[in-house]
Amino acid sequence: MRLRYFAFLAAACSGTSGAPLKRDMAAPADTRSSPSENRDAAFPDSGGAPLGRPYHVRVPLHYDAAQPTPLLVMLHGLTASGDVEENFVLHLSSLADEKTFLYATPDGSRGPIGGFWNATDACCDFWAIPVDDVAYISAVIDDIGAHYNLDRHRVYVIGHSNGGFMTHRLACDLSGKISAVVSLAGANWKDPNQCMPSSAVSVLELHGDKDPLVDYNGGNIVGFTAPPFPSAHDTVATWALRNGCTGPLAPTGARYDIDNGLAGTETRVEAYSGCRRPVELWTIEGGGHVPGFTPEFRERIWDFLNAHAK
Repeated sequence: MRLRYFAFLAAACSGTSGAPLKRDMAAPADTRSSPSENRDAAFPDSGGAPLGRPYHVRVPLHYDAAQPTPLLVMLHGLTASGDVEENFVLHLSSLADEKTFLYATPDGSRGPIGGFWNATDACCDFWAIPVDDVAYISAVIDDIGAHYNLDRHRVYVIGHSNGGFMTHRLACDLSGKISAVVSLAGANWKDPNQCMPSSAVSVLELHGDKDPLVDYNGGNIVGFTAPPFPSAHDTVATWALRNGCTGPLAPTGARYDIDNGLAGTETRVEAYSGCRRPVELWTIEGGGHVPGFTPEFRERIWDFLNAHAK
């Protein structure tokens, strides 16, 4: 059974081979002084990462090699690629220029229906293809740090759908490198014991409560045979436990206009209190799996991430 979201992204990819476009290697940070367009960089054979998986990194217009610069890694959904997710869903490139952060858009491995991340048992290596995506993203971060003046205290990850699952996985397994994450329509491991970060990470789960593909209340990925994933509330509850939160999840009183397909300020903001690092749940009331994100979405997401350096 092919899901609407998967079909949408597959259609957006039609007419391409799925292979990333190759460009020149980015120059080292200490030689860069001018603005740059998107370009690819090949990452090294390190940390057990698989070979042959280049990634795109956008260097912001006002990048200064003398200044440590934040990094945002974006992880696409199932069947998609970094370029497709950026161009059809998230549109964060202009924000990278405006806020001056490096913006990496790596691609998952190619499966029978397109790109995927081997995140949790629930999503989305449904074909048992052996791949270590934690090592891959770790190598991407290290490679960017080798070529640019990377602020190691401000390494952030955002992911959508399968990429949202992978975002939680990275926060669990690469907590020493990652300071804050945003998962859009994703989920953590259902078994909390699978997520044992070595240090606290700031976590935001943004989820539509009418999502037909990754159910807000938990369940199984529709159309595939795999273990279940936890609800949005259980996902953030695991992070509240890991971050030592002492207070319950409660509304903050803030409401945002995140989805341009819904009227008003449709997104409810809840947060735990007494945490070593923040844990928040933003619920898009009436929201589905692929919202039409507003400019406010981009501003709010960056404000959350950038407020929580390591």
